[in-house]
Amino acid sequence: MKEAQQTYSIIISGGGTGGHIYPAIAIANAWKEAHPEAKILFVGADGKMEMSKVPEAGYEIKGLPVAGLQRSLSLSNLSFPLKLLKSLGMAKDILQAFAPKAVVGVGGYASGPVLYAAQKRGIPTLIQEQNSYAGLTNKILAKKAKSICVAYLGMDKFFPKEKIQYTGNPVRKDILDLSGKKEKAWAHFDLDADRKTILVLGGSLGARTINRAVLADMKAFEDEGYQLLWQSGKFYYEDMAEKVKLSALKHIHVREFIKEMDLAYAAADLIVSRAGALSVSELSLVGKPVIFIPSPNVAEDHQSKNAMAYVQKEAAILLKDSEAIGKLKASVDTIFSDPSKSEKMGKNIKKLAKPEAANEIVKAIEGILL
Repeated sequence: MKEAQQTYSIIISGGGTGGHIYPAIAIANAWKEAHPEAKILFVGADGKMEMSKVPEAGYEIKGLPVAGLQRSLSLSNLSFPLKLLKSLGMAKDILQAFAPKAVVGVGGYASGPVLYAAQKRGIPTLIQEQNSYAGLTNKILAKKAKSICVAYLGMDKFFPKEKIQYTGNPVRKDILDLSGKKEKAWAHFDLDADRKTILVLGGSLGARTINRAVLADMKAFEDEGYQLLWQSGKFYYEDMAEKVKLSALKHIHVREFIKEMDLAYAAADLIVSRAGALSVSELSLVGKPVIFIPSPNVAEDHQSKNAMAYVQKEAAILLKDSEAIGKLKASVDTIFSDPSKSEKMGKNIKKLAKPEAANEIVKAIEGILL
């Protein structure tokens, strides 16, 4: 029996942003639920947020010195080859010591060296590609990967069609069912039950353009009878909170970070968000009308591509980052002024949801172990 349990030990590698880390943790939780005796080890990048978030979730993690190449000319690029070589050596040692039966890559700096080293040793690998546009590293690793789990249709333009499984992106369990939470959410966030609620999300660190767009229109929002639940992010909170205080507006509720996302989603009548892979997947499950403001500061502009996959299905509106300041309220008004449009968007985005993503990925991992 002990030998059979050991068969299910896996490594999950990657991170860098919440969009990589939280799906990875969801996969680990689902794997642990299916195989309670399994050993799970995470491998991340030193100094990145996975090094704290993964232990908080109850899992062991080892860090590699790997870092990414900067797109601009930078002295830090000179150290890239040395860090990569060192990380490959460390990845080899970790694989030898832990002896996993499979390695799962979720994207991020550490994912490349670990999957490459695993493939060299003949250990089965699975790639979980969260975005609608695959990065160069995953396209290279896909050649020797046993399976590739994707969140968007049409990914055969990047990966071998026979290896692709359309699973969706794993999300946290608490947002799978929001029924009965709206009244609790109003009380928790001190919201007015008679006002429509706009939930504004720019990520844990914040999004400068989104924050400036809210500042530009917040008086107009309140005058129109709306209220805002606004996650401004760590970098911008003090400044935004001070400006809201000086404005004397009573229905602009700014928070540095919203931990109770299930309640925030339950309260929302409309959501304004970046279009990172995790955000898009969560918002599909929530089933509310969405305005995506994709970040222009990401590789291959993949947030715009993520958002367009939903816009083409009439499941969301896209507002360009360069046009958001001064035009946010107009976009909100186009949704709230037409209840049928709002309802249609909510239904269409819900159709794209994949609530069983984590369990589907567990099955895919089991498949490469056979």
